[in-house]
Amino acid sequence: MKVGHILLPVDDLDRALAFYRDVLGLKVRFQDGDRYAALDGGGTTIALAASGEQPVPGRPALGLKVPDVTAAADGLRAAGAFVGDVTTGGHEQRATLHDPDGNVLVLYGPAA
Repeated sequence: MKVGHILLPVDDLDRALAFYRDVLGLKVRFQDGDRYAALDGGGTTIALAASGEQPVPGRPALGLKVPDVTAAADGLRAAGAFVGDVTTGGHEQRATLHDPDGNVLVLYGPAA
């Protein structure tokens, strides 16, 4: 398991991209229309997500990259964590969980 990205919810992807790309100088690695953009954060991806792409609407999330989302979710459940259902999206599989303080974590990996 490794930190793959930090997901930031945004209301307007174009406006957010203008700030992160043009003001902060981060390089865009990938963009999916007006829904999602991944920027090079120097080892960790900074992900900008419009409303339909936010795992927990309006909340930032720490993305933990794993080779097998189902196996990782099962292991965390066995250790006592509450992990939501594994879902498959257009680019990946993912499951959400919260740390003891309510911060959002997202397990993600390749679609099966």
